[in-house]
Amino acid sequence: MTDYSVVDRLISNNRLTREECLQLLAILDQDQVKKKLALEACRLREHYYGKKVFTRGLIEFTNYCRNNCYYCGIRRDNKGLDRYRMSEDEIMACCHTGWQLGYRTFVLQGGEDPWFTGERIACLVRRIKEAYPECALTLSIGEHDYPTYKLWKEAGADRYLLRHETASEDLYRKLHPETMSLSNRIRCLRDLKALGYQVGAGFMVGPPGQTMDHLADDLMFLQDLRPEMVGIGPFIPHHQTDFAGEEAGSVDLTIALLSVIRLLLPSCLLPATTALGTLDPLGREKGLMAGANVIMPNLSPTENRKLYELYDNKICVDDQADKCRDCLAGRVRIAGYELVTERGDFQE
Repeated sequence: MTDYSVVDRLISNNRLTREECLQLLAILDQDQVKKKLALEACRLREHYYGKKVFTRGLIEFTNYCRNNCYYCGIRRDNKGLDRYRMSEDEIMACCHTGWQLGYRTFVLQGGEDPWFTGERIACLVRRIKEAYPECALTLSIGEHDYPTYKLWKEAGADRYLLRHETASEDLYRKLHPETMSLSNRIRCLRDLKALGYQVGAGFMVGPPGQTMDHLADDLMFLQDLRPEMVGIGPFIPHHQTDFAGEEAGSVDLTIALLSVIRLLLPSCLLPATTALGTLDPLGREKGLMAGANVIMPNLSPTENRKLYELYDNKICVDDQADKCRDCLAGRVRIAGYELVTERGDFQE
């Protein structure tokens, strides 16, 4: 007979041991388990944030990257990709559009582009914060040293997104070249926490070689790090990478894991990601109904969105920013929630 007591322990304690985590993952495909977890996840999300779903205006400002991650479409060695790099004025124009649409958080996301030095990013951060002091500014531009993160924090950056991708050394090695290390990625996250950023971590669901043991490592890592934000999404292959022929990750498992993360980190900010919507037309709505409370509409120029191709068949690359906002507002309403324009800061 299946033992479901681990579900009740998670709901009661908002913690798991690694053994309990493996027990939960073993039954996470069962409908009664997913429904119970989602119900409690939504209760917790509404306790901290009500029916609000927060927007993050995403600006994908460069697709140059010095890294060569085996799964990523903008990897350095992808010679079939047209590269672009937005100017400071173009980035400011995206912020202006976002401000007019009511967005009060901007996310600057890009590859690790060496042209954007620490000081160039700091100047950009200062300019955005001077123009839009009421807005939160999030950076998502990869691994850097402590002094660089400190420079950006002092310039005015509020948040930093750095998905750890996997907390398992063996899986990390299968996904990244030898020039990169899991220990450095974790060092970056610890540095960001120490500097007072609101920090976002997260992992892929279903990359080649991932096991339930690996997912248990991820959940234990999140429980220990306690980031303010967690971004997870199903792995989706890109045709110009080493994993072009691999199967995509599971939407159902990703959605169930959203509920688990909400229970482990009750007040975290938890996006329903574009990757979910790419694999399932209702993926983002399902994510919201499983405990997510963040949506990230794209403010980038449409000609650039098509080139910021981390994975194949990414949705919404042709939508104008206002159409994207209206579409997402409708999807959020369908899920029973309200898209709001406030900053949406982390609640203790």
